[in-house]
Amino acid sequence: MLHITSHSNPTIKAIRALRDKKHRRDTGLFMAEGLRICAEAVEAGQVPRQLVYAEDARAHPLIEKLAGIVEASGGTVIETSRDILHKLTEKDNPQAVVGVFRQTATTLEALDRSTAAIWVVVESLKDPGNLGTMLRTCDATGAGGVILLDASCDPFSVEAVRASMGALFTRTVVQTDGPSFLRWLRTGPGMLAGAALEGARDYRSVSYTAPTFVFMGNEQSGLPPEYAEACDELVKLPMLGKADSLNVAVACAVLLYEVLDQIRR
Repeated sequence: MLHITSHSNPTIKAIRALRDKKHRRDTGLFMAEGLRICAEAVEAGQVPRQLVYAEDARAHPLIEKLAGIVEASGGTVIETSRDILHKLTEKDNPQAVVGVFRQTATTLEALDRSTAAIWVVVESLKDPGNLGTMLRTCDATGAGGVILLDASCDPFSVEAVRASMGALFTRTVVQTDGPSFLRWLRTGPGMLAGAALEGARDYRSVSYTAPTFVFMGNEQSGLPPEYAEACDELVKLPMLGKADSLNVAVACAVLLYEVLDQIRR
């Protein structure tokens, strides 16, 4: 166990640098905040390489348990101040625990579509908060995970991990491009249901079959025409007010629960 009190400590600097995408890409590591999230990661079989906790929380039984697991696996446990945790997380009221994990994205070739009845596919998603929310909804509905296409945001950013509330550790994440995904999809069973406005049917009038891939477009521009043409079904949500669309993560959640309801019945 290390006790670190200096902001200039190289280990603290290296962990803080994981807020930067380039550093995450170069090291293959990422940071997760919170005792609950770190505990759920361990339950999912992912043990932190480094565990940082606030010295005033050392007596918490779950922190003691996590520290023992990390040390037994060859990782490093660091006790530090709340001030340094604030520096790491850039939050006014930082969590008492920060974990550093190895990135675990899956390739398309390694993805087993038969492990879940529902999957989410997203094209050029920009907001990591939306991605985290989608992962959390995937966990809630039993969906296998999220397949990120083209220029989508980094699933291992602090914001995405935080919004996922631990679902990043329980769901599959794939990063690829659109043409590669469409070629892979047609090599096996799977219904591609795209969310769109033009040429779409009410989402409740469509019969979904497992596995269903719910295809969401970009927050601003929606599903590109070439991807919409590749879908087996185009679906839309009724909009009864003045707004012409919902937040992409909210719309995705509505579709996932409809698909889940049909498959369960």
